[in-house]
Amino acid sequence: MSTSDFYDAMTPFYHLIYPNWEESISRQAALLGTIIHDYWGEAVHTILDVSCGIGTQSLGLAQLGYQLTASDLSAASISRAKAEAQKRHLAIRFSVADMRQAFRHHAQPFDLVISCDNAVPHLLSDDDIRQALQQFYQCIRPGGGSLISVRPYEQETRTGVEVLPYGVRDDQGARYLVFQVREWHGSHYDIAMYFVEDRGGTACTAQVTRGQYYAVPIDRLLTLMREAGFVDVQCLDDRYVQPLLMGRKSEA
Repeated sequence: MSTSDFYDAMTPFYHLIYPNWEESISRQAALLGTIIHDYWGEAVHTILDVSCGIGTQSLGLAQLGYQLTASDLSAASISRAKAEAQKRHLAIRFSVADMRQAFRHHAQPFDLVISCDNAVPHLLSDDDIRQALQQFYQCIRPGGGSLISVRPYEQETRTGVEVLPYGVRDDQGARYLVFQVREWHGSHYDIAMYFVEDRGGTACTAQVTRGQYYAVPIDRLLTLMREAGFVDVQCLDDRYVQPLLMGRKSEA
């Protein structure tokens, strides 16, 4: 299953990853907004989200008044994100694009480029990640920057098979048990997301989506950002829901 297929299949269920998706939208936007203000002051107006999914970060940032442009590899995710934005009366430009083609696709400068929810490690090699980061860099105006949130893989065992429970969610008359299974293969792992639906009968139904990740260490990602041209590269460990990598584009 390709990454786009993985997210296409997960789109109707993606909000169930969060205990309360609406609360997460507001909380993550508030955290990102504070970081943006702390590092760029009032200089950030336009933001490009290159892995927007169903809109978790884009929706909240647009509600804070930023001008959002958002793209994602998954056409189904973009369709839902558009519907979520319309429900909230938010003007966000959505389109389908691979983050490795971000500048070729959007072809305009932004004050900030973001990629959250551990999207970059779906790229399975340093070369693919470097290509994406170079495209991010080209999308940024001089003095602007990028924020990328990732998992701290260097803190994980990275062996065998793991089960990660997300919890039980009640949604639209059904109860869902949500969990993830990882099967490690060295620096990469296969992922299966399970959404088990219980409507009160004697049997349940399950939706399973499968994908792959590259467990790239944060230090390696920081190096790749520097190779792509970013300066003042650093990791903010405790400011967001995941470690947040930050880099700037020089004014010169």
